[in-house]
Amino acid sequence: MTDPGDISPADAPQAPDHPADRPPTPSQAVDAAADGDTGRPHRWAALAGFGAVAAAAAAGGALVGPRRPDTMRWYRSLAKPPFQPPAAVFGPVWTGLYAAIAVSGWRVWRRPDSPERTRALRLWGAQMAANAAWTPLFFGARRPALALADLTAQLSSTAGYTASAARVDGPAAALMAPYLGWTAFAGVLNAEIIRRNR
Repeated sequence: MTDPGDISPADAPQAPDHPADRPPTPSQAVDAAADGDTGRPHRWAALAGFGAVAAAAAAGGALVGPRRPDTMRWYRSLAKPPFQPPAAVFGPVWTGLYAAIAVSGWRVWRRPDSPERTRALRLWGAQMAANAAWTPLFFGARRPALALADLTAQLSSTAGYTASAARVDGPAAALMAPYLGWTAFAGVLNAEIIRRNR
């Protein structure tokens, strides 16, 4: 029989510690990061900010878009390809796309500081600037060729952003997939309008 006095403190049974005092497991740390638990303040205000940038791009386009009577007359005079979507499609599609773009940028913003996060946020801003420029170029200036050049830059910066976002936050990159597809389709449509109206 062992004398209780022979048991060293290291061998003595330890009382279970409180769960809150335990360090997170690797899986818990990953889950916390995926939930955006990075300690950034004002995250909901930041989401509103990203949404405001997207909304500003949409509103700026509306000011010079095809709803103006003279612009509508010009646009209707253009020869268009048979795969041109109905006008009623564009509003709902762009509403959803702008929402996804805003949430994607916000999710990247919530990640811990890193060079890749910084690069992704810069590319997010670049693609939004190119996005905002397309409608004034195509409808406002009535320069489809310049608009196509802008659209090419937009597609490039969006692809770059998506690749950078994928290394920072997977869901943020996935949110951009519909936008990438739509931008590529818009480029084909823009190019076909140029070809048919030479």
